[in-house]
Amino acid sequence: MGLYIILMGVQGAGKGEQAKFISQSFDIPHVSTGDLFRAMKTRTDALAQRIQGILAAGKLVDDDTTNQVVSERLSQPDAEHGVILDGYPRTPAQAEWLDRYLQSRGERIGVVLLLQLDLYTAFKRAFGRVTDSETGKSYNIYYNSSGIDWKFVDHPTDKQFPPRLLATLSQDGRELTRRSDDGSAHAVLTRIDTYTEQTRPLIAYYDEKGVVVRIDADQTIEQVGSDIRRAIQAAQGK
Repeated sequence: MGLYIILMGVQGAGKGEQAKFISQSFDIPHVSTGDLFRAMKTRTDALAQRIQGILAAGKLVDDDTTNQVVSERLSQPDAEHGVILDGYPRTPAQAEWLDRYLQSRGERIGVVLLLQLDLYTAFKRAFGRVTDSETGKSYNIYYNSSGIDWKFVDHPTDKQFPPRLLATLSQDGRELTRRSDDGSAHAVLTRIDTYTEQTRPLIAYYDEKGVVVRIDADQTIEQVGSDIRRAIQAAQGK
């Protein structure tokens, strides 16, 4: 029996760091549907062209197409003994399909790790994060601002635009970058609301199966990782 994990959590919950930890600790790949869709940009087959067209039109990839992409990824040799699914499933229909797919291989979802974070903390973690594009080092104006200077600056020509967060390295004044979807408080809050609405039925679906483990994500990375390790080991013992 392989180790099939679903990793869920609001933005800022630290899913990326924990996915790396799980992958390294249990030797299973991290499978993100966002990464899979982005990889389609360099392919020319029919499936890739269909996805490229959907994304170019600004639409959401439908369940059947998403399931096909996931099926293709799970059939690769490195996923033979399990995966960490991130960003999938997003709908109950996808969850039901995944159950059927795994059952056909004699497998099942072992545990759903739900990284929980209160709304205000999730907002500050997402809105406040900035990155040094040269080194990849991350900072946060609310939690980890040592070595950086930051301020909010008005739009140069239109005062109706909300102020922009400008963060620079204290040492050399080099400007730090932000994720495009973290650019405004409204965008961050919209993503939080969307996540909450999308995941509510999924959490209920997996709660009924008794596989959801709720993890307090408002701890250090090491503490969260320790809780995750215990949850996975407990699931393996079932």
